[in-house]
Amino acid sequence: MSQIPKHLQPVLWSTNASRLDPVLDAPYIIHQTLSYGKMADLHWIFTTYPKQQITDTFINHPYKDYRPARFNFVKNYLLNLKDSPLDERHYVKNTPRDLG
Repeated sequence: MSQIPKHLQPVLWSTNASRLDPVLDAPYIIHQTLSYGKMADLHWIFTTYPKQQITDTFINHPYKDYRPARFNFVKNYLLNLKDSPLDERHYVKNTPRDLG
């Protein structure tokens, strides 16, 4: 698997991108890029990781850092999960954290 390109550093701001392992840190890399990446960044993850891995990460490892419009774009258009009953409270950061 390829190294993390330098152009992703602004998207992966919480750590030095050169220290990330593309395999071990894949959930963080995938979610941060889906949530904040530009089109070139999204292209990179879809050429670096299999779409099934990206979809599985999105579904099975929710990440509460998406804005509502970005969540809908990723869910409905990038990953084609329109019919999946994903609870946006697990993804969208401006929803209450009490998931009861």
